[in-house]
Amino acid sequence: MIYDFFNILLPQGCLALFIFIQIMLAMFASPRLYKYSRLISAIGISLSICLLSTVQVEPQYFGMRGGIMSDGYTSLFHFIILLCGFFTVLLTKNIMNKCRQNAYTFHALLLTAIFGAMNVVSANDFLTLFISLELLSFPIYFLIASDKGYLSKEASFKYLITSAVSTGIFLFGVSYLYGITSSFNLSEIYNFISESEPSLLYSFAGIMIVLGLISKLSVFPFANWVIDVYKGSETSVLAFLSTVPKIAMIGIICRLLVFPLSNSFEITFVIAILSLITALWANTYAIRENNVKCILACSSSANASYILLTASLVSVYNLSTVIFYLICYAILDILAFGFLNAAESTKIGMRVEDFNGLFRQNKGLVISYVAGIIGLAGLPLTSGFIAKIYLFSAIANSGLIFIPVLLILMLLTVVALYYYLKIILPLFKECDKTYEVKILNAAYSQKFVLYITAIATVLIGIYPEKLIELCRFIAYNI
Repeated sequence: MIYDFFNILLPQGCLALFIFIQIMLAMFASPRLYKYSRLISAIGISLSICLLSTVQVEPQYFGMRGGIMSDGYTSLFHFIILLCGFFTVLLTKNIMNKCRQNAYTFHALLLTAIFGAMNVVSANDFLTLFISLELLSFPIYFLIASDKGYLSKEASFKYLITSAVSTGIFLFGVSYLYGITSSFNLSEIYNFISESEPSLLYSFAGIMIVLGLISKLSVFPFANWVIDVYKGSETSVLAFLSTVPKIAMIGIICRLLVFPLSNSFEITFVIAILSLITALWANTYAIRENNVKCILACSSSANASYILLTASLVSVYNLSTVIFYLICYAILDILAFGFLNAAESTKIGMRVEDFNGLFRQNKGLVISYVAGIIGLAGLPLTSGFIAKIYLFSAIANSGLIFIPVLLILMLLTVVALYYYLKIILPLFKECDKTYEVKILNAAYSQKFVLYITAIATVLIGIYPEKLIELCRFIAYNI
């Protein structure tokens, strides 16, 4: 066991140590020192990122009696999760000012959710996966409710109910798969299925497992929570919610589809149908929305459905596409919510018209934000454009049967331009001289997140080759 810890669990162990430190400080430290909670979390995540270099990735390493595994795929996902967690911590200044006496508790919950997300990706049996999912989910209920008020409590309760239902469905599928294979271990299940004919019961179990996991992706039929949760949550929590849980879910779903659930065309068909329904719903709903958070919620659902659809068409090329798209999407989402976080600290509302004329007094921040939004829209010179092209080519290469699906997604991408422009255009609106344009009260940490993610978006959009090569290497060696 001690070898397992030093070979693959040092980053998670570092996070666990800093979770313990935050809990101890929550119990004994003076509330006046609340500002240090953010620094402690940032240090903990930074050390965990550094410790990723100590993890054995070649050859694959199986630890804790085969319950967890480590390879290049898990290490890359761990890095993305930790990086998004680090950016989220930098954006928590607003919420820290609201819950000073609970600042250490908030960060302990945030680190616990990151810890759970890392273990989700590393899981190699369904028992470990279930415990890791709960470690990820439980802190999120409280993080959503941290922005005190009726809307945040309602959002937290809806997320709780949706997660409880999806967990039940997931365990239902796992129980059937265990009944077929007599094992919870993913490697053993894959070996068993490879040597036998897949049955209808196996496909049913796989569909239930995937349905239970996609709730965190806000994909139909578990998309009903996303609007209320995004509307009622604080923006730094949304930056976390729109990236880390989604990265973890995509990471484990891809691994399941490549190995233990790879022998069923029915699973691919169901995922494709659900993804299309979600994309249609999200893009049409966003058109009539006037709240920026709600529009980005719909954008989150739509992008998750694109990723899930591509992941279901299992191939090495498609897997590399999913990884590349996920990295680009995470950067763009952090950028978008980073700007909203700065707007929230300046007491600017979240309606589209509340952003009128902001470019005049906040040129650098607005340009960064616009880069993120046009990236989400998939326009040239951004990482989003390369990601969309890469994704469309992956679907096109999956066979003629998926050409109608590709055409629908391309049409929906054009439709999405409308609501993305609805977000951007008010920023450059010429306002009456009597209209007071606010200067965004952005902290240095908020500016750092905005500028770094904007630069990354443009750099990947101009020169994506190295990142694409990395994604292909990881996909080929999964």
